[in-house]
Amino acid sequence: MPAKTQPGAAALTDAERATLAAVADCIIPASAAHAAPSAGDPSIAAAIETDAVRRIGTLKAALAALDRAAEDAGGEQRFADLSGAARDAVAATFRARDPAAASFLESLTAQCYYRDDRVMRSLGMDPRPPHPAGYTVAQGDWSLLDPIRRRPAFFRPDGRS
Repeated sequence: MPAKTQPGAAALTDAERATLAAVADCIIPASAAHAAPSAGDPSIAAAIETDAVRRIGTLKAALAALDRAAEDAGGEQRFADLSGAARDAVAATFRARDPAAASFLESLTAQCYYRDDRVMRSLGMDPRPPHPAGYTVAQGDWSLLDPIRRRPAFFRPDGRS
């Protein structure tokens, strides 16, 4: 029987979702001190999956490589089934073997993690878009632009390149 996928999701299997949540936990663990969830939290993991829709092949390949690294480390276990210390060791091996895939997972995880309202609140930020309320920005020294203003125009006035 094929693994289930969520309707409208990025077509990860349940096993791939478990691996994704496990590696996201390794990348950004929960913080009790800051009342912040881990990146493996179900809503954050779902955001990671959704954001990866255009790069689903890359995500699936990275998750498969993690599972292979777990098997190579001594057993028939998937990455998600490993204990904390074993998981960290496999993640370190994976990072050394495939830095591009590891960097992809880290970047995608961080982007989604810091969009989560709970994380924004834990950082002392209001979880809202910058507009329409906007944010106050300190005024800078506008005189720094004077040399640019004095420079002769170097573009074509008709707009051609």
